[in-house]
Amino acid sequence: MIELTLAEIAEAVGGRLVAGSGGAGPDTVISGEAQTDSREVRPGQIFFARRGEETDGHLFAGKAVEAGAALLVVERELDEHELSVERELEAAGDVPQIVVPEATEALGALATEVVRRVRARGGLTIVGITGSNGKTTTKNLVAGMAERLGETVASEKSFNNEVGGPLTMLRVRDTTETLVAEMGASAEGEIARLTAMAPPHIGVVLTVGLAHAGEFGGIETTFRTKSEMVRDLPETALAVLNRDDPYVSRMAEMTRARVRWFGLHPEAEVRASDIDAGADGTRFTIHAGGESLPVHFPVLGEHHVMNALAATSVALELGLPLAEVVDVLQRQTRAARWRMEVMGGRDGVTIVNDAYNASPDSMSAGLRTLAQIRKPQGRSVAVLGAMSELGEYSVEEHIRIGLQAVRLRISELVVVGKEARQLHISAINEGSWDGESVFFETQDEAYDYLMRTLRPDDTVLVKSSNSAGLRFLGDRLGEAFA
Repeated sequence: MIELTLAEIAEAVGGRLVAGSGGAGPDTVISGEAQTDSREVRPGQIFFARRGEETDGHLFAGKAVEAGAALLVVERELDEHELSVERELEAAGDVPQIVVPEATEALGALATEVVRRVRARGGLTIVGITGSNGKTTTKNLVAGMAERLGETVASEKSFNNEVGGPLTMLRVRDTTETLVAEMGASAEGEIARLTAMAPPHIGVVLTVGLAHAGEFGGIETTFRTKSEMVRDLPETALAVLNRDDPYVSRMAEMTRARVRWFGLHPEAEVRASDIDAGADGTRFTIHAGGESLPVHFPVLGEHHVMNALAATSVALELGLPLAEVVDVLQRQTRAARWRMEVMGGRDGVTIVNDAYNASPDSMSAGLRTLAQIRKPQGRSVAVLGAMSELGEYSVEEHIRIGLQAVRLRISELVVVGKEARQLHISAINEGSWDGESVFFETQDEAYDYLMRTLRPDDTVLVKSSNSAGLRFLGDRLGEAFA
């Protein structure tokens, strides 16, 4: 974070400064990053004591002090007793506190001020990325390309909400040239709030699908929410839009910014052709700015080509030559942790762990990839769990995925968890299938079954929403066949 005095931070967050007994005062300078998890706090950092649905950050403020926090942002003033952990800390009362009405709002307010100051000094380009699928992969690709040009800050993991977004923004320094912010939402207005904190120079919209449909209330609401990314962009900004997605392409009429299309459509300015997906990634030709270059993109899954095109569109705007863009793409080995992550190898068994997120679109794409990369001498095995946050669409979409597994002639379907049972029922009701589907309530049961039945040269896809936790099953299988 940039250097700010305690007085400046208090003013930014609308809080009251309570100076510690260690001599810190209004003019004391703080420059450490912000944390909301006391386990992540390092010396010199700021701890925001948020109240969550399951716990209260104020209960862990003492842990933050013990870890070396230089400032506490709290909703009530804490005394020395509350800040002591297991043993009496002589310095427990030394740490200054800023008391605010609401810690999460204070986190966003501080991020807004830090970004505003760095932007005012010039040299910072902000890239905002949203979409129902592909945000993290695209963010990682853009970050890798931007790093070729200068110091870059990008969202860690999938930090893309009202907490993760500001935490990323607060890592910006005076020397940062590019901020790559993944911006997600589970309700209308959330992306607008994030873009208000860090107004993008480049706004990217990847897809509009049924991810989080249960929370949004339908595809049209999802469309309105995702369009918040480009709706307020100024004429000087760039909107990077998916020409192949009918909902995203409608957003061109909703923005004052310049529009750059990406996709497979002939009108796309950044386009791919000659796509050939296989077990070692995807080969295609990329066309942009009058140039055409061959690409071997090692990330599994034809659907990731669209993420590569979106990232390329951003990188070209930042000034990176197409040849360097291709070099970055060809150095990628995985989209991100637990996203089409290739594991295993013993006896020719390949485990593809893609169980960090799952929407109907990404589940469908995963099954198509599995069918494409199966070895001729081996079987395709889909280990699937529930797709969460689909609301009234849940039963319908699980049925559709079960039917798709059959129609793609996946050799075996292993369904895990009662929330995904409809997927299993859908598959076994498809009488023309000569494969089989089995169901297990627990991961341990599924693991034991797979360890007994997997054969040499089998290819296994493990896919579910994060809440279903099948990524851990994927890790176990990957280790077992390492």
